[in-house]
Amino acid sequence: MAGECVLVPMLNGIRLAVDEINAVGGYLGRPLELIVKDDVGNPDEGLRQSRMLVTEKVHAAVGFCNTGVAAKSIDVFQAAKLPLIIPCATGSPLTTRFAAPDSYIFRTSARDAIQAPFVVDDIVRRGWTKVAIFADTTGYGEAGLKDVQAALAAKNLKPVYVARFALGVQNLSTELKAARDAGANVVFSYTVGPENAVIANGRKELGWRVPQVGAWPLSFPFFIDGAREAGDGALMAQTFIAEPSNERRAAFLAAYARKYQARRIPVPMAAAQAYDSTYLLMYSLFGLRDGNVSGPVIKAALENMARTYYGVVATYEKPFSLNDKDAISQNMLVMG
Repeated sequence: MAGECVLVPMLNGIRLAVDEINAVGGYLGRPLELIVKDDVGNPDEGLRQSRMLVTEKVHAAVGFCNTGVAAKSIDVFQAAKLPLIIPCATGSPLTTRFAAPDSYIFRTSARDAIQAPFVVDDIVRRGWTKVAIFADTTGYGEAGLKDVQAALAAKNLKPVYVARFALGVQNLSTELKAARDAGANVVFSYTVGPENAVIANGRKELGWRVPQVGAWPLSFPFFIDGAREAGDGALMAQTFIAEPSNERRAAFLAAYARKYQARRIPVPMAAAQAYDSTYLLMYSLFGLRDGNVSGPVIKAALENMARTYYGVVATYEKPFSLNDKDAISQNMLVMG
């Protein structure tokens, strides 16, 4: 499933950080303990597993790859006053459902509300202003479509064509022909799985040589391996490129390779953001010297981090606040 290619590097990033933290003493000499639940990319299962975490009295949670799954579960964490840091799911509504001062939902991935305008800014600079949007019908695709439309409207533009499709679609040739006939000179895709490759391969079969752009799923193996040469030239928003561009990133990539015997990370952003999320949680605990790790106390600590964390994705100086639960801002993004 689409979630699986993100889930594994996300979990690996968390485990790597926990191992490093425990190797130097954990929290006040107590090792961090991981309780791992698998939502299998299903909203109902995600809700069930989230409720189980509450009954097992965890102190905080890091997780969710899929926006639709997260959307069905975040009420559980909010009601329990259990801090949740989302390292992967990017749907904009996840951190806006609750009033920011009261919200226990934090995030270290780039929400679609900043990814969409970042990509739109880039394509407009390139002169690609006749946009066809291909969005799946999941919660992720629905929220992404709205964000792209809003970003285009800010430039006084409208999509020349919009296609909607369910996950698992094998052929989009009819929709691609309609987009071509509408005069589109760029395809903006918003989907989480192999459907991105279906779009690229469909363009190639039509001989329609226009660029494909989108959010971070265009960096997933489903697209790279599924589209192959049909995906050449695709552009996508990224927070992290898996290159040793500084000492912190070099150390992370080397440690990940050693621990998991991996020549490359399938979805580097998922691993890096999850790794940073775990350290941000730990850094928030540094200010709690009395051992009180209740949900409201951890929430306040995350909102008032006194120490700067030099992370893999970014340098985090007060990443969260009472009024802002998203750590990533648009100026942290790059085009991949």
